[in-house]
Amino acid sequence: MQTFLVISTAGPNRDLSMDTREQPWWDEHAAFIDGLVEVGFIFLGGPLVDEGGALIAVRAEDEGSVRTVLANDPWYQNGILTLASIKRWQIFIDERAKVG
Repeated sequence: MQTFLVISTAGPNRDLSMDTREQPWWDEHAAFIDGLVEVGFIFLGGPLVDEGGALIAVRAEDEGSVRTVLANDPWYQNGILTLASIKRWQIFIDERAKVG
């Protein structure tokens, strides 16, 4: 498995005057994302608050797999988010891994 950073921008149907959880298809999007967290695909993520986009860190075999999985997200399908980039990422620093 490889690690990828996925950056999304506000899609054409994103209403920047509304909070993330107030966007159309929020419940469907949240359920989809929760499912990806449960299976270990997404391990870190959240909205880019000032822009209406999002950043997620995922584990997948390759970029094509990332695209295939995310194509099923109701927010991509309905224009709330637009996929901007997928970058392979090698983690060198992870403060959470410190042993106390």
